[in-house]
Amino acid sequence: MSDSRGQQTSDQPPQDDRKRPAGPPPERRSGLLMGRPFGVPIYVTPSWFVIAALITWVFGGQLNDVLPDLGATRYLVAFSFAVAFYASVLVHELAHTLVALRYGLGVRRIQLQFFGGVSEIEKEATTPWREFWLAFVGPLLSLALGGVFYLAVRAVELSSVPGVLLTGLMVSNLVVAAFNLLPGLPLDGGRMLRAVVWAITGRPMAGTVAAAWVGRVLAVAVLIGLPLISAARGVERTTTDTLVDAVLAAVLAAIIWNGATGSVRNARLKEALPGLRLRDLARRTVEVTADTSLGEAMRRAREARAGAVVVVDGRGEPIAILRESKAREVPEHRRPWVAVGPYARDLEPGLRLDADLAGEDLLRAVQATPAGEYLVVEADGRVYGVAALSDIEQRLTSAVSGR
Repeated sequence: MSDSRGQQTSDQPPQDDRKRPAGPPPERRSGLLMGRPFGVPIYVTPSWFVIAALITWVFGGQLNDVLPDLGATRYLVAFSFAVAFYASVLVHELAHTLVALRYGLGVRRIQLQFFGGVSEIEKEATTPWREFWLAFVGPLLSLALGGVFYLAVRAVELSSVPGVLLTGLMVSNLVVAAFNLLPGLPLDGGRMLRAVVWAITGRPMAGTVAAAWVGRVLAVAVLIGLPLISAARGVERTTTDTLVDAVLAAVLAAIIWNGATGSVRNARLKEALPGLRLRDLARRTVEVTADTSLGEAMRRAREARAGAVVVVDGRGEPIAILRESKAREVPEHRRPWVAVGPYARDLEPGLRLDADLAGEDLLRAVQATPAGEYLVVEADGRVYGVAALSDIEQRLTSAVSGR
């Protein structure tokens, strides 16, 4: 049951099931919902609380050297810094969001997580320079915030709580801007490099590959370089400090490496999507009634070189699809003695897909009604074939891996 489709029988499904629009899947919750500015949900993931605790611990220890009179209150000040810093990160992400909305790209959500924030933009920029500005606006705003905090620092006493907080926010925003400007994916600087290579070559994929390889080099540099920089500062360090630096460097390097690799996969997927057509994926079918034995149904499928079995009613109208995974679980010696019906899935509205579906529309339809098999029908209701989810996944996997 794995052959390509060929000649088809023709049966009319119910009219209102035939062209069921496939809406987007329900919104996936991604942590604690904090609000919806501009209609975009903002989530704080559980990992944020880990980094907030780490910042509070590290910064609180440093405050003991700068402001020893604070006592235990220094940890409250340190936590306030963690919240204010991530508020700055949120402003950085909102800058990306506003530009994306301005370009009509759509933003699914913003996440604040362990190492900063992520804006999940639904569509790719249509030109390299839109891509460039979409990426550049985040670091630009972080630089602007650093400047604002610098001006605020000049108006307060440095050895006070406001002075320490504002200095910390000034430095952290400048570091965020500088780090994000590094020219490797998944950082903003990597997207800017991608845009430049895209503009020069005329090929978005060339820009993605170039920026992804630079991102991988950056990941290795972070893994090796950050612990060396910390060790070379000449400050007395404990074993715990060294271990924390090594772990943070490893986690950050892994995030950059995986982000760069994921960017290439996503780019290949987007390139492959227009060529993902349901007609090309549909399998040839044979039709049987629900009381036909499983062995007989599979024999007919083999003889017809069909890859799927459709269950029809007494009028010859399709009512279910034999689930291949369930059928193969039945031992061969029992197949002549069991009927097809119990191993078939009824044709719910979402299991009838238009044969002309392709690309993102096809993926949305599959995501809306998860199943192992789908009945593929023509616009007039005639059965075209059956599409197996495994075939769709295999086609996408081959495209993403470059095979």
